Amino acid sequence: MAKSTARALVVAIVMLTTTLAAAAHEMSPAVADITVSETRVELSIILQGEAIVAGIDLSSITDTNNSPRADAYDALRDLPPDDFAERFREDWPELSEGVRLMAGDTALDSTLDEVGTAEAMSEDLPRETRIVVSAALPDDGSDVTFGWASDYGPVILRQIAPDLPEGEEAYSAFLGPGQTSAPLPRVGSMQLGWVESFVDYVGLGFTHILPKGLDHILFVLGLFFFSLQMRPLLYQVTSFTVAHTITLALAALGIVTVPVAVVEPLIALSIAYVAVENILRPKLSRVRLAVVFGFGLLHGLGFASVLGEIGLSPGHFISSLIAFNIGVELGQLTVIAVAFFAIAFWFGQRPWYRQRVVIPASLAIGAMGLWWTVERVIL
Repeated sequence: MAKSTARALVVAIVMLTTTLAAAAHEMSPAVADITVSETRVELSIILQGEAIVAGIDLSSITDTNNSPRADAYDALRDLPPDDFAERFREDWPELSEGVRLMAGDTALDSTLDEVGTAEAMSEDLPRETRIVVSAALPDDGSDVTFGWASDYGPVILRQIAPDLPEGEEAYSAFLGPGQTSAPLPRVGSMQLGWVESFVDYVGLGFTHILPKGLDHILFVLGLFFFSLQMRPLLYQVTSFTVAHTITLALAALGIVTVPVAVVEPLIALSIAYVAVENILRPKLSRVRLAVVFGFGLLHGLGFASVLGEIGLSPGHFISSLIAFNIGVELGQLTVIAVAFFAIAFWFGQRPWYRQRVVIPASLAIGAMGLWWTVERVIL
């Protein structure tokens, strides 16, 4: 009975990693620039237009291939950019119901001023659609808030406030699906305290691992399946954490810059390497720790690409960087905890654990890592 249960868990891991292979290219969050004046609010948003028009729930998936609406998305994706922009305009009356602009307690009627869809960089990448939305404000001086339907996914919101007093910084935030921004004043910019900023960046770091960091999840699972003993796992996780903290900080400071086209294939290769070593050389050594440290440097550069989209708060730079890193660590520890209580706690001491669980799971993880490497380099 125990063996059959363990076998079912391994099959589940294999199925999971097979599913993740189709999701190697993550859907990016929307990026919205908001300008608030005394009489008007304007939003310039870069979003995944085809996914939204197709009715795909971007709060729960990272790749359109995993949606039951994938065929509708693909049909829209095949339209020429100008034709899709026109289709977006036609659907706007319905889509606008998901955009929530408020002035105090007053819902604002927004208009779609511009729509433009760019040519895709490759067939495997989503196209970016830029829309401009605006609304008149009531003359009561009330603050403005923005949010949209959870189906539209996460959005990075940045306030454009060119007349800020010296020393102040414009508001920016990562809004999860369905979340609403802080109230934005019509003069100046919303000022977040360090506590609110800290919490926001912890959440950003955590969500980059769970549920979005599919490749990072598999790498951590590769470390987990290396050994059930706490010491090897602790050494590996510590080495990985120190390394990605270093490159995350250096990249955030602009000291180190490596193209994503170089980093992403190497991250995929790191997944394959640790999985293969789990099978061929399951003993902790200085070489293993050095390799994990080196791959941690790569993963830190991958984490930095997320911060590159939203940026670190200049007024809370150090605390934001620490908070993001804490979020990443909490995400990784959650992955390890789930794996332990789902598999190792029940079957880790069985004599067949390595043959029936570790090796098949590592093979599946390694295969996905190799596939992602080929996909990111060639396909």
